[in-house]
Amino acid sequence: MQLGMVGLGKMGANMTTRLLRGGHDVVVFDRSADAVREAAAGGAAASTSLEDLVSKLKSPKVVWVMVPSGAPTDDTIDELNRFLGPGDVIIDGGNTNYKEGLRAYERCKKNGVSLVDAGTSGGVWGLAEGYCLMVGGDDDAVKRCEPIFLTLAPEGGYAHVGPAGAGHFSKMVHNGVEYGMLQAYGEGFEILKKSQFDFDLKQVGEVWRHGSVVRSWLLDLAVLAFNADPDLKDIRGYVDDTGEGRWTVQAAIDENVPAPVITLSLMQRFVSRQDESFSAKVIAALRNQFGGHAVKTETHA
Repeated sequence: MQLGMVGLGKMGANMTTRLLRGGHDVVVFDRSADAVREAAAGGAAASTSLEDLVSKLKSPKVVWVMVPSGAPTDDTIDELNRFLGPGDVIIDGGNTNYKEGLRAYERCKKNGVSLVDAGTSGGVWGLAEGYCLMVGGDDDAVKRCEPIFLTLAPEGGYAHVGPAGAGHFSKMVHNGVEYGMLQAYGEGFEILKKSQFDFDLKQVGEVWRHGSVVRSWLLDLAVLAFNADPDLKDIRGYVDDTGEGRWTVQAAIDENVPAPVITLSLMQRFVSRQDESFSAKVIAALRNQFGGHAVKTETHA
């Protein structure tokens, strides 16, 4: 089927390629003219603006938005909504906060446009392996877009999980779970590395991949990382976050659900960004005050 793809970053460009390989007709737009030219060289139809992209689609029109969450996504959806009309569909495949997504859904609905939220997981491996798609939205709009979802997803990797907002919510929780899994793997491998035994971390990770209850795709990727750099010397221990973990923790608070693992894994990401912990300084000073415990002093040039 025909669709528009807005956003040709690492995800959008690979998704476009997978769709083209699946026989779909894709019209593309990105603020980078080079990205548009590269997609066009691969078989996509180029456009020079959102309005131009919409003009090249046949009705009823479908446009997939794959741009950064927040204002970039909201602005793109609102501009597309100006050019689209009743029966048309916008698919938001980014990591949008589900509450913002529901507000955008209502804005589109006033114009007769259906907004479908497609929580998308797969990263840079999605082109070859396929994308896990958790889709929320009106039944008729989702059904019409299913040929797209079935092409992008591996077998069993697509589901219509509920009404508008459900796709983004399930992807949010998915990423919260990911935070906890990553933290557990990181801590486990550090315990191995700091132990009295001279473990080959790649070897341990490799054996865990076969028959172990902790085997997973993330473990597969850990083995690849250790293979490339056994001691991870070239990687700084700074871990960023893009919002989903925070939103998952907030949802847990709102719903009175205890989620200590996900919450602490988020806190550990904050710790990773500190060159020096002021709270640790306070604790050291207090231990010195009440117990006379020695403190390590900084040397100043």
